[in-house]
Amino acid sequence: MGIFSRKNTDETTAATVDTATVNPGLAALTGEYAIDPAHSTIGFTARHAMVTNVKGKFGDFSGSLLLDGVDPSRSTASIDVKMDSIDTGSADRDGHLKSADFFRTDEFPLMTFRSTSAEALGGDDYRVSGELSILGVTKPLTIDLEFNGSAKDPFGNERVGFEGKAEILRSDWGLTWNAALETGGVLISDKIKLNFDISAIKNA
Repeated sequence: MGIFSRKNTDETTAATVDTATVNPGLAALTGEYAIDPAHSTIGFTARHAMVTNVKGKFGDFSGSLLLDGVDPSRSTASIDVKMDSIDTGSADRDGHLKSADFFRTDEFPLMTFRSTSAEALGGDDYRVSGELSILGVTKPLTIDLEFNGSAKDPFGNERVGFEGKAEILRSDWGLTWNAALETGGVLISDKIKLNFDISAIKNA
């Protein structure tokens, strides 16, 4: 069962949607959802000193999904991340990441993502495109997503779940601080891997 359709065009209207062929289960997912941060993760991985990976995540974020199960190409996503909530497991490293060398969280408290389009890749795999803003710089971002399904939890909440991944070059957003290694190479990779594990609750 999929959320996003292969077709992404404003030419599709309610008049052209054949409701007789719409999966009733998919249509039932239509609505607005709020991301549940207590059961979701927005994280990243960076190569450190050319030999290992350092992983981190953000502890404070919010977001919304608008899912259209009849015409899935009209679905949208919006996420706001508080950069001061960065957590790599090291207070000293987190403090450096919040500083002027990196995210300048006092000046730029939020990282945001706004979707602009989506396409189906087959099965439960999708590709969502949008705009990622960091340090006041907005660049395109493409996220590969897997739709994990929907369920009603024990508290009566209607949930949907997604897992996603993407790769960016941090230098595209002005994140260029680095240090050279005596053995060659640099301390921190330019390529950053992003990962998303999202659970969202349907609004009443």
